[in-house]
Amino acid sequence: MRFAKRLSKIPPYAFVELDRRKKEKLLEGIDVIDLGVGDPDIPTPKFIIEAMKKAIDDPANHRYPFGRGKQELREAISSWYARRFGVSLDPGREIAVLIGSKEGLTHLPLALLDEGDTALIPDPGYPAYRSGVIFAGAKPVYFPLSPEDNYLPKVSSFPRRELDRTKLLFLNYPNNPTSAVANGNAFEEIVHWAHDNNVVVAHDAAYSELYSGEKPISFLQTPGAKEIGVEFHSFSKTFNMTGWRIGWICGNPDVINALSQIKENIDSGVFGAIQAAALVALTSPAAETEAGRMRDIYAERRNVLVPGLEKNGWHVFHSNATFYAWAGVPDSESDVLWAERLLEKWGIVATPGSALGEHGGGFVRFSLTQPVERIKQALDRMK
Repeated sequence: MRFAKRLSKIPPYAFVELDRRKKEKLLEGIDVIDLGVGDPDIPTPKFIIEAMKKAIDDPANHRYPFGRGKQELREAISSWYARRFGVSLDPGREIAVLIGSKEGLTHLPLALLDEGDTALIPDPGYPAYRSGVIFAGAKPVYFPLSPEDNYLPKVSSFPRRELDRTKLLFLNYPNNPTSAVANGNAFEEIVHWAHDNNVVVAHDAAYSELYSGEKPISFLQTPGAKEIGVEFHSFSKTFNMTGWRIGWICGNPDVINALSQIKENIDSGVFGAIQAAALVALTSPAAETEAGRMRDIYAERRNVLVPGLEKNGWHVFHSNATFYAWAGVPDSESDVLWAERLLEKWGIVATPGSALGEHGGGFVRFSLTQPVERIKQALDRMK
């Protein structure tokens, strides 16, 4: 058999490999503490599950859910954006529902890039950005996120020789894997640069609701952002709905039209019952209470993990956002060797930073997706 050459350009997906290694250890009878993949360990709230159960019985949800999503869900997203960020969105033109934000992020390059075009991707960063660009036949070009800049993007770090072919820029704040939070100045610099260079900005805001203290801002709050950019959101992290696969894109209507044209030829929309449950997630009075509870849980876990890592010699980047801790290794050994040691010696799964980009080398990402007692066990093993 002959397969597409593009497959050879894509390295193994880091998180699938981590899951495979974890399962091997479990089969060996090892008690594995998984601090690797960013998958919430806390179940979806019951009020969302009950809405789903009710929606499944509605025959209207048994048919193809064509289009950009239910009108009432897009209206709820618009209202949520206005309350949360003070951003006005037209539900008909500036919002489309996705089968999870990852699906939209990886399909967007098909709508924007031709062979020979380039897309700028943060390094370290979420591997799905790279995959989508390669699937589109375009070239991923990386720009560094450095601790000296608090992992914020700097237009001066964008490779100049590629700019004439660059049509798309990916951003992600609060950031995976570093947990850095962007400020208005960083976004303003990006907006000016994108206008000057006719580049579309795709901002991945999947972690915007995971914070303690000051609330992260939206890229679309920046003046002029909607003219050149879109923002992706997900129900996965905010409402512990990773397995449900639902998110949305909002912002520039022309970009949304282009992505919708791709999706019309690839999928038939999000299952109507899931959309109904997502609508309840955004509008129920219980939603904010549940979100606050989740933020408190992750803050408690962070307050255990970060000091514990530092006592064991790790150099942690301090942030109060996402559910990750980004930690420099205790010595001069590579992050891959440290990740191997964590798993083989202590039964702890963590993500080597170099799996997320060249500039992630020397760092390991720990997820706060285990109860406090399990995090304490992991720290005790490391001692």
